[in-house]
Amino acid sequence: MRAAYLLIGIWVILQSASEGEWIGIALGTWPAIMGLFGLACAGGNCTTGTCELKTTGTTNK
Repeated sequence: MRAAYLLIGIWVILQSASEGEWIGIALGTWPAIMGLFGLACAGGNCTTGTCELKTTGTTNK
């Protein structure tokens, strides 16, 4: 999954640079960084359930 983010980010950067669209380079940098460093959902944090809040099972009465 990280490789997909990295490749898509690099593709967006290259396409934007060839067209002279500098905002596209900035927008392509984020998915490339996500894939390179494993940030956000590219690191697998969203699919493993680690984002969920755990309940302790106690209630206040």
